[in-house]
Amino acid sequence: MNDIKLALLGSQGAGKSDSLYHKRLSIDGRQLNLEVFDPCSQGSEARCILEEPVEWADGFVVVYNISDRTSFINAKSILRQIRETRSDNSKGDTDVPVCLVGNKQDLCHARQVREEEARSLAHENRCNFQEVSAAESYQDIANLFTQLIRQVMEHLKYRADRRRYSGSKSMAKLINNVFGKRRKSV
Repeated sequence: MNDIKLALLGSQGAGKSDSLYHKRLSIDGRQLNLEVFDPCSQGSEARCILEEPVEWADGFVVVYNISDRTSFINAKSILRQIRETRSDNSKGDTDVPVCLVGNKQDLCHARQVREEEARSLAHENRCNFQEVSAAESYQDIANLFTQLIRQVMEHLKYRADRRRYSGSKSMAKLINNVFGKRRKSV
């Protein structure tokens, strides 16, 4: 059974739930333990993104409210912090799966963030983008999470394969150094 850890980040009031929640589910015939953590539920927005959730998470959902420019600016900052923190860590894991989500699409009459602007930000940060209305469409949210979980599973598999290959290469090198080359005795 795979464990998938997602962090849900964004301004308070952007339309995300404030909770830590665990769920067992099946995607593509694979059983998963899903953990979703919202570090913004405690404390101020300035402390919203902490290194611990960034290191802890296998994937991220960064949420902003399409009718609130400040929440979009905060989302930009969060995306930058994810990339900086993940590229500074020992894994150099800058391609961690991330989805930028513009919520409250039902408030498009009060839109302050153009869809093209958000799409451009997502492209710059090599992440997926989607606008949704959590209030109106549970199915869009479910599809978004399913897609992100699939990306996380692929990413974790790729990292595991890369580590396995790197480890076997190191072992082959060690064996070659010990047994492969004979030195002339003097």
